[in-house]
Amino acid sequence: MRILVVGGTGFIGENLCRELHRRGHDVTALSRSPNEAGLPSGVETAMGDVAAYDSIEAAFEGQDAVVNLVALSPLFRPKGGNDKHFEVHRDGTSNVVRAAEEHGVGKLVQMSALGADPDGNTAYIQSKGLAEVIVKESGLDWVIFRPSVVFGDGGEFVSFTKKLAPPYLTPLPGGGKTRFQPIWVGDIVPMLADALEGVEPTGEEESDEGGPTPAIRRVGDSDDGRAEEQDPHVGETYDIGGPEVLTLAEVAKLAHAADDKPIDVVPVPMALTKIGLRLADFVPGAPMGSDQYRSLQFDNTTDDNDIDAFGLTPADLTTLADYLGVDPETLDD
Repeated sequence: MRILVVGGTGFIGENLCRELHRRGHDVTALSRSPNEAGLPSGVETAMGDVAAYDSIEAAFEGQDAVVNLVALSPLFRPKGGNDKHFEVHRDGTSNVVRAAEEHGVGKLVQMSALGADPDGNTAYIQSKGLAEVIVKESGLDWVIFRPSVVFGDGGEFVSFTKKLAPPYLTPLPGGGKTRFQPIWVGDIVPMLADALEGVEPTGEEESDEGGPTPAIRRVGDSDDGRAEEQDPHVGETYDIGGPEVLTLAEVAKLAHAADDKPIDVVPVPMALTKIGLRLADFVPGAPMGSDQYRSLQFDNTTDDNDIDAFGLTPADLTTLADYLGVDPETLDD
């Protein structure tokens, strides 16, 4: 398959491009500033900004599928204010859909976010929800992923947590009780690739190591040799989380334990946090604002983790502690 990865040189994008290339696909990474350093030889690059249709349109020619990963971080207030979320997520997705339809691209995999809702509490959540509406109303075969926070080499979640929650004496809004369900990039990327290929789990087989592994059937294969026409992922919206739910305080403890530094959480009243971040809205260049306060008001966790659609269970996924090389049982309560 010829696959265009929009946002292909970002954190998740580079990992997905490597996975798709490993699977034998012809991959093009589209981004505003293409950087081939993190991409395998053979992955093509194209330059374009999703907010400017004419800059991306040509890259869609001849593609069989596209995955849209372009996103601004919800952890920081964008340069240019919260309107940038709508420019990138809503309008950018509209441009991706338009280009895909005009060039006859058959399939779109859209990266959204847990809780995406046009009427949500933050500009990030609202714009992601509006983007989903655009995708669902398109004429494309679409699949939507709504992950919790994604961590891994090159990701911002762990480094951001360390800055927000310094070691030793650690002030945290509300005592750091906001909950997350972080998933490792190495776990979500194969799911994205499976959704692009249209593969589904068909049961369990014995792995080379003797343990059970999900058997996978590609769309187009059937038991009697006839072509399968139904893609099991088309029209699905998947809420995706990692193997465990962690509070912000627990994430901070694990992140600093990897550096052999303890933390002692000092709860900051949410009312005080609200005042401080609202005032930050009026400070040019301030990295956080009232949207970040509102995001601390709700958990970033799944009610129903859809990893089973890809033949996975929580036990198959990497925990944050495993990734960081920390034994959580050695940490103080």
